[in-house]
Amino acid sequence: MRPVHKAALAAAALLATLCVPVAQGALTAAASDRPSVLARYYDQHPAWHRCGSPDRYPAAYQCATVTVPLDYAHPDGRTLTLKVSRLRTSVPGKRHGVLLSNPGGPGDLALDDPITMKDALAKSVRDRYDLVGFDPRGLGASSPLQCGLTQDEASPALRPYRPATFAKDTIRARDTAARCVARERARLPYITTRNTARDMDVIRGVLGEKKISYLGWSYGTYLGAVYTQLFPHRSDRMVLDSAVDPNRFGRHTNQAMASGAESAFRNWSRLVARRNGIYHLGDTSAKVRAVFWRQVARAERTPIRYRGSDETHQGSVVTGDGIRDWLRADFSNAPYQAARELADLRNSPTTHAVSATSGGKADPADDNAIALNLAVMCGDNSVSWPRDPARYRQDARRAKARHPLYGDFTANITPCAFWPKGSEPVTRVDNRVGALVVQNQWDSQTPLSEGLAMHHALHGSRLVSIRDGRGHVVYGMPDAPLCVTRTVNSYLITGRLPVRDVTCRS
Repeated sequence: MRPVHKAALAAAALLATLCVPVAQGALTAAASDRPSVLARYYDQHPAWHRCGSPDRYPAAYQCATVTVPLDYAHPDGRTLTLKVSRLRTSVPGKRHGVLLSNPGGPGDLALDDPITMKDALAKSVRDRYDLVGFDPRGLGASSPLQCGLTQDEASPALRPYRPATFAKDTIRARDTAARCVARERARLPYITTRNTARDMDVIRGVLGEKKISYLGWSYGTYLGAVYTQLFPHRSDRMVLDSAVDPNRFGRHTNQAMASGAESAFRNWSRLVARRNGIYHLGDTSAKVRAVFWRQVARAERTPIRYRGSDETHQGSVVTGDGIRDWLRADFSNAPYQAARELADLRNSPTTHAVSATSGGKADPADDNAIALNLAVMCGDNSVSWPRDPARYRQDARRAKARHPLYGDFTANITPCAFWPKGSEPVTRVDNRVGALVVQNQWDSQTPLSEGLAMHHALHGSRLVSIRDGRGHVVYGMPDAPLCVTRTVNSYLITGRLPVRDVTCRS
């Protein structure tokens, strides 16, 4: 074997972490914290300025614009601009670095995360970090996608399977994809989690940090996991709260919600049965569930006009499918509210009125959020989405039989069936980076099985599970168990993971 110069090997290794093909001539000497072909991005010196109006935001809250390549394989081509924010909360002598965050989605704005986190984090944590947020590429203030969707197309992508409407649902999905491709064909393949993770590393370099610590919730856990896979030596203290399975991201991420919702529903029915004296829905879990299904069947025959304690839904007209979609999240997130809502539905009148749908243009912010969500969900793992509509019909029927509450929603056809392929294969997460994975037992959005999968993919991680924990996302929430808060705070402050996995009580 011919000897190879160590500097060339080091440069090649840096480029390999980005998984970006480059010409042999690009393998030149590089700075220790970025590939040389990307030097102009890592070496930016953005102009920081006060962010937002003075009456809403403190003077210490700053924003700047950072430029990144659209396609990291061709860094001299088109570019995107990212809006980045920071709040310098660290204390001299205690500062450890920056804490970057993502709240989930994909499609949730993250620019104002530092303001939200300042109120949620303990002072002992804030003292050690400057808080950093950014709207991911394609979203919000960061070169936003716009598909020009109608209000109907920009409504939630998951819809129930109904034999009578499946052909219409297929046309809607095809039209939504076609509309996005017509407007954003050049950018869609590059609005991916892998590229957002690369953007995070550019932000790290721009900030002058050797490593970044990270706090991600929901989809943000997948983004964090992908970052650890691409940049293991730049990953510092990583907290992944309410995780998805990082090696089945795509269609499975939706389908996992069906099993999570079913488990949470059964747990909820047991909880409410023990409080029959309050809610009068039945003294056994089977009786409680029977009340729910009777209201679903009643609303399928004739829609119900809701009258009750939930102001958000007051006066709204709901079908049986609408009840399933509405209450399935509350079964986990707000169990006693769900009990009140079901009792209210039982006493609400039926109506022959129907909820109006509009074909008018969607609000630009809604259009952007849905466009970003579809770009990532459909493009990150293109092979997970069948191309034959008949497959979705078959899967939805089976899913509804297995998981009656929400199975058909998660298996039905979406625009992903007609979406263009992403620019790269899906990321395989398999590394020994240290991380803390936090997971509620009865989370219906990202079930416990998803958190366990994340824990197993990150071999250096520890799992903090909350027995009887309900709802989606834990750390930083007002009702987070003290056991969780102390464990995560200790990790963020000291960098030391627990010796073994931790089980907390709700």
